[in-house]
Amino acid sequence: GYGDPINSQDCFSTIIAYIDDQFERYLHDESGLNRRHIVDNRVHCCFYFISPLGHGLKPLDVQFMKAIHNKVNVVPVIAKADTLTLKERERLKRRILDEIDEHGIKIYHLPDAESDEDEDFKEQTRILKTSIPFAVVGSNQQIEAKGKKVRGRLYPWGVVEVENPEHNDFLKLRTMLITHMQDLQEVTQDLHYENFRSERLKRGGRKGAEPVEVDKDMILLEKEAELRRMQEMIAKMQAQMQKQGDGEGEGHHV
Repeated sequence: GYGDPINSQDCFSTIIAYIDDQFERYLHDESGLNRRHIVDNRVHCCFYFISPLGHGLKPLDVQFMKAIHNKVNVVPVIAKADTLTLKERERLKRRILDEIDEHGIKIYHLPDAESDEDEDFKEQTRILKTSIPFAVVGSNQQIEAKGKKVRGRLYPWGVVEVENPEHNDFLKLRTMLITHMQDLQEVTQDLHYENFRSERLKRGGRKGAEPVEVDKDMILLEKEAELRRMQEMIAKMQAQMQKQGDGEGEGHHV
């Protein structure tokens, strides 16, 4: 599992490779002729789950977040928050934020609400900001609590409801993702993708080890092939139009 080996460096190499591959694919599509219908599969947000059992960040947490914080918007999340009391949860949140700042880790910061926004949205933004890192509880079971079915966890001392904001931050995390999706995409485009693209241009190729000439030749060949396909389509359309025109002329002549 994640973090189990003695040398855990390879634990997140697959994730980093996936993020880079999506940037690579987008860059390739952006360099083509048909740029109107680019499918954006770039990773706009990464929820990084932190164990509630430790006393803050583990060395692996620091190493991983520093490896990806210039590639993707990182949102720290405390998992299994029902194992903590409210005081323990708040103490762990403060500890994690202090360590994030101490190690220079760049996490996603929610933008301030505009002055012309309504007061409810401003208050919602303030609450979301103070909730980071989000402490969540997960469950795939429906249980009965106070006469209604809820998604949650049943314990001898009571019920933890997943979608109850008094029990955990799941609803806040979901709200953050929905209301700030556009900002997440803009930060990806303007910051993380531009960093990736400028690094590619500095290295001169798609992958750092590939020669510049190979990359240029591949792009040129792909553009030429796409141009040929378009020319063939136009030629077929012109031939069909000509054929229809000839048929109409013959019918008129008769």
